[in-house]
Amino acid sequence: MTLRAGKLPQEELANLLARVPRRDRRVLLGPGVGCDAAVIDIGGGRVLVATMDPVTFATDQIGSYAVHVNANDIACMGGRPAWFMATVLLPPGAADDLPRRIFQQLTTACDALGIELVGGHTEVTIGLDRPIVSGTMLGEATRGDVVTGDGLAAGDVVLLAGSIAVEGTALLAQEATETLVARGVPDETIARSRELLVDPGISVVRAAQTVCEAARPRIMHDPTEGGIATALHELAAAAGMTIRVDAAAIPVLPETQAVCDALALDPLGLIASGALLAVVAPDDAGRVIAALSAAKIDCRAIGATEYGPARVILASEESIPLRVFERDEFARFFDDTATG
Repeated sequence: MTLRAGKLPQEELANLLARVPRRDRRVLLGPGVGCDAAVIDIGGGRVLVATMDPVTFATDQIGSYAVHVNANDIACMGGRPAWFMATVLLPPGAADDLPRRIFQQLTTACDALGIELVGGHTEVTIGLDRPIVSGTMLGEATRGDVVTGDGLAAGDVVLLAGSIAVEGTALLAQEATETLVARGVPDETIARSRELLVDPGISVVRAAQTVCEAARPRIMHDPTEGGIATALHELAAAAGMTIRVDAAAIPVLPETQAVCDALALDPLGLIASGALLAVVAPDDAGRVIAALSAAKIDCRAIGATEYGPARVILASEESIPLRVFERDEFARFFDDTATG
């Protein structure tokens, strides 16, 4: 069996991570399925939060994109994104002004979030047909504020802030324009879909900060590759609990539905930066929803936790499992297109 584009299967990744030795007691949270970042005790009641994430899908805003997806991971741990490093790999034959454009995007995105660009590496790399930016983000938090999944209990409420597949919709509108037009998607829908990358955008930093200001979340997670469905399965794995989810409560933007219908894709499995999953105590759910609403961020309850195996089931008496996507719908579409 050969590897296909996208994340490794969750079970295979879990087996690999289980072999990682744990030696340093200062590592409060290390690698694990559904863990957005590592948490390291640096003394004085403070912790360092660290993450890294590459941007490999083609986008004309790859620098900005790399900053935001890494900042999201820090914010989901209750930390403040503070320092960023970027490894920028460029394809031979790229336009001379590509490095300048990417660096402008990096610095602009860092400035918007109050992040310091502190280093990295840039080179032209043989074998690439598109630029890749791999980011490393460092953040900080007090030990008491960091969100690591402690205190989870049955009956906790699973909240979804923002809309799903904003990222995937925008990327498909950019990369599959001709196909969408050929399949009858109106030009104005495609144009609006492209703009989703900017408005509402893919950052969940403000949403995560709002959640933390309103209540003490049990755990937070931002959906990326594999969409909201994969993120829910990862969240269940990180929590070590069953999540019962109401799929009908998950909002899908009209643009997303139009693009997915035209390309025969499932929005639940489409790359989804720009949404935030937060698990909170039942008594806190209303306060968090109200705080996000005041910040003009849509939020709704989509499920609840139960004691049981780490799995996601639909809100029905039959306990039907939520679909598992072997790979992101974005990657599947382009793989299927390439193979005819």
